[in-house]
Amino acid sequence: MSMPFYVSPEQLIRDKADYARKGIARGRSVVVAEYAGGIAFVAENPSKALHKVSEIYDRIGFAAVGKYNEFENLRVAGVRYADLRGYSYDRADVTARGLANAYAQSLGAVFTSEPKPLEVEVVVAQVGPQPGTDQLYRLTYDGSVAEEHGVVIIGGQTEAVVGPLREGWRADLDLPGVLALALRALSPDPAGGPARTLTADQLEVAVLERDRPRRTFRRLEGAVLQAVIDGRAGGDTPGPVSAAEVAAARTPPAAGHSGLPSDTVDLPPAD
Repeated sequence: MSMPFYVSPEQLIRDKADYARKGIARGRSVVVAEYAGGIAFVAENPSKALHKVSEIYDRIGFAAVGKYNEFENLRVAGVRYADLRGYSYDRADVTARGLANAYAQSLGAVFTSEPKPLEVEVVVAQVGPQPGTDQLYRLTYDGSVAEEHGVVIIGGQTEAVVGPLREGWRADLDLPGVLALALRALSPDPAGGPARTLTADQLEVAVLERDRPRRTFRRLEGAVLQAVIDGRAGGDTPGPVSAAEVAAARTPPAAGHSGLPSDTVDLPPAD
């Protein structure tokens, strides 16, 4: 009779964690930062269809790195959780804290009970009514939750840039300033080459605007994004963004969430 293969619990957890970390590190980074007018999401993402940054609810945004199919399922489940909670109770009852708690329970359950952990790292952000009231929560593959302040970077090789990124952040930064800071953090070449200059076509940028009524999420694309990059990335003085360019980027939000795929993970209710 052969002896069953045995792996100690400590080794099993360590192997799962190493596997998830390696998968996440292969992805391109995402920077989430507070600024005077709200919260900015900046990701290196040349795809126009596969988003790393998305809206969850009125004042809540979502950013993720790792395997797309896994964090997309989490995003869809978060939208459904938020819609159901807002419909059953009140829209004000949908918070980033509750959503982060639900995500943490799902990620932790998969990490402990499934053979393969989810190769994802997630940031849930909620813009507050005044500066200093924003909420940033970072969730890792094992369900750990950390409340962040100011700025956070996930995915890729973050160790070398997280220090300068946090040192350069200030609460009074405007949108061009925080975008310039994020671009400096994303510019190092993952292959070890010289620093790159990222263009608007290589970026996915969105904001939660504090003063925007009800649904605060807005994507920056095309001429508006290029104007912000040109205004600050090359110098200390931001260039103006014309009213026509801003108006062209402000598309009216849809009446509700629709067209969501059916393959989602079930989330337990938040405490």
